[in-house]
Amino acid sequence: MCGIAGFFNGKENYKDGEEKWVSVLKQMNREQKHRGPDEDGIFLGERCGLAHVRLSIIDLLSGQQPMIRREGENVWAIVYNGEIYNMGVLKKELEEAGEKFLTNSDTEVILAGYMRHGADFVKKLNGIFAFGIWDGRLGKLFLFRDRAGVKPCFYKKSGDTLIFSSEIKGIFCFPGEEPEVDKEGLCEVLGLGPAKTYGKGVFRGIFEVLPGHFLECGAEGCREHCYWKLESRIHEDSWEDTVEKMQYLLEDAVRIQMLSDVPVCTFLSGGVDSSLVTAICSRELRKKGKVLDTYSFDFKDNDVNFQANAFQPSQDRPWVDKVKDYAATRHHYLECRNEELYDDLFEAVKARDLPCMADVESSMLYFCRKVAACHKVTLTGECADEIFGGYPWFHKKECLEADIFPWSMDFRPRTMLLRDDVLRELPLQEYAWEAYRRTVEETPVLGGEGAEEKRRREISYLNLRWFMQTLLDRMDRTSMHVGLEARVPFADHRIIEYAWNVPWNMKYRGGVVKALLRAAGKEYLPEEILYRKKSPYPKTYDPAYERLVRSRMLEVLDDANAPVRALVDAEKVKKFMEQPSDYARPFYGQLMAGPQLLAYLLQVNYWMEHYKIKLV
Repeated sequence: MCGIAGFFNGKENYKDGEEKWVSVLKQMNREQKHRGPDEDGIFLGERCGLAHVRLSIIDLLSGQQPMIRREGENVWAIVYNGEIYNMGVLKKELEEAGEKFLTNSDTEVILAGYMRHGADFVKKLNGIFAFGIWDGRLGKLFLFRDRAGVKPCFYKKSGDTLIFSSEIKGIFCFPGEEPEVDKEGLCEVLGLGPAKTYGKGVFRGIFEVLPGHFLECGAEGCREHCYWKLESRIHEDSWEDTVEKMQYLLEDAVRIQMLSDVPVCTFLSGGVDSSLVTAICSRELRKKGKVLDTYSFDFKDNDVNFQANAFQPSQDRPWVDKVKDYAATRHHYLECRNEELYDDLFEAVKARDLPCMADVESSMLYFCRKVAACHKVTLTGECADEIFGGYPWFHKKECLEADIFPWSMDFRPRTMLLRDDVLRELPLQEYAWEAYRRTVEETPVLGGEGAEEKRRREISYLNLRWFMQTLLDRMDRTSMHVGLEARVPFADHRIIEYAWNVPWNMKYRGGVVKALLRAAGKEYLPEEILYRKKSPYPKTYDPAYERLVRSRMLEVLDDANAPVRALVDAEKVKKFMEQPSDYARPFYGQLMAGPQLLAYLLQVNYWMEHYKIKLV
């Protein structure tokens, strides 16, 4: 996996100031070196500059980037972040059409395919990717992003110049670009955070290539194209055929995503999602006489401090033990201490370039760092809940009837600690509601569908566009920040497309949450594990961690120069901290409750301070 960056101006000649622009590209690489610690490279043409840092996974010896091809006087160049899982099939097709290859890398397959078929070649790719292609024949730069939005690609238009980067921080390496946040950006952070509107970068003027889209930039400007979107249609398969088809898609997605020239591992929580991915991986490796390494995560002394509630009914450790024994894996138990969890609160902001999921994100960063010490590639169970309807808001009547994001139905925590003048200035609730309504209106409808099924589609679409994207962003930034590539088999676009049109009475067959997925996995796991009640990603319940967060918050409130003081009311926050923590009423998702709200505000303060953000 890698990091990409660059710039384009159809009216510029960057060769005239070559030393300056080479320096800019090198600085972009330095800012994203964590994404690709193994190698780096640059390309500078008259109209375009490309930068790349590489984490070597496939074709370790000859996959260097930027990769360049020439035909006559024309030059094509590519910088690419991702993995193409069907590259073997595509390469064979191109070879049969007369294409000659010099490497074994998927990078060259993409570039050769683009040169032969144009931008439409992206429709053939099965993988996770963001890549930029300089087309010297057309004099244009193209930016592509995968269908599910697993890999990031941010950009900014500054006059006639387009600047792009895997991470927002790369854009600030371009001369004259500074971190600015306007009222809309503050509404994103305070009204939607840790989510953000898809396509937006929160910082003023910064956007993100939408999943399933590509950007075409020439001297006349930039145009956005959609190459993939969900379509609603009648599901005609029987229950038996649906289960069989889903089983095949799941097995194939995991199998092809094991493609790697270095050993792969899996994250294992003991839940059905990660357990299925682990069981399939382990079976595939055993065919080759190999043993799968697995990793589970928890917090020191959580067995003592754990508080069961409706969102987290049980701990993971006993279930991890069952799965690792059943699948015969080489398992590693990882634990995080309070001090490490707290310290990484702020490193997680640097990884995301934004306030994020507080200790839910900092713990993932810590665990990824531990895994990266031994492995470069891991497969995870992310996205299954969004696709198969695993969250409580797919089932609860009050969530289905709520005219707002179902994972943030209680808006009060977002406003109760803010200054009165900030509440008057920022239309936070209206902003969130408008974002919600836009997505609901985008939902692909199916004519003749009943009101209840239509609402189920809306909830599913909201999850795919918002909640899943937030978790994918978390997974990419925390893993890539420490040089680990995380793959998400459930986000295979074939699974998303097929499951989208499976009716709810199949997904929830017999009143069983994720019944379709469980049925599709019956060949891989025993019933006891397949039908374990959902318990989400773990979090700490240790009062000592809360004391760390509260102590730091008091320091911030006593500092007149703390940036967050312009947003929060010190007296409101102090009064809030005097009350007992409520873990059963999250303000975002299932995990972010009272302690996470304070930690999130600390992240907002650090973000404003570290990036020297100018409010405009």
